[in-house]
Amino acid sequence: MPQGANITSVEAVTAFRAALIVFLGKARPLLEEIGSEIVRTRQWVESDQRLHWEHQMRLRSRKLEEARAELFNARLSKLQEATALLQMAMQRAERSVRESESKLSVVRRWGRDLEPRTAPLVKQAEQLQTYLATDMTRAVAHLDNVIRALENYADIPTDMKKEPAA
Repeated sequence: MPQGANITSVEAVTAFRAALIVFLGKARPLLEEIGSEIVRTRQWVESDQRLHWEHQMRLRSRKLEEARAELFNARLSKLQEATALLQMAMQRAERSVRESESKLSVVRRWGRDLEPRTAPLVKQAEQLQTYLATDMTRAVAHLDNVIRALENYADIPTDMKKEPAA
């Protein structure tokens, strides 16, 4: 003969429901922040950093041309001491231009590689966000129904829960 459930408290289910609601309240904003952070990172790489290093390239190239012109003028003037200093200044400017070219190359590569590398992760985060927004919201509603049903069951008088004697 099956016995009825011995329900004395629905606190465990209620506590789980409350913890689930707290989790959802924390998880949703975090997932939204992930999406925002990825957008900010893309903008930083594709716009801010690219523009910065393109600007640096122009500035440094201009300085290199100025250093070359000064060295050329010094050679024409046959100034040996000034020529050595200007030669070092030109080499320093050349290194600076190479550095900016290298940095710009890296930033452009990051710009190309960022989307393919982040797209699968963004998709997973969006799927999780959808899951939390739909399925887990339904789970909270289902837990409400379970709690209500258990409370109603627990309110039935004890003598009515027992099966009648045959």
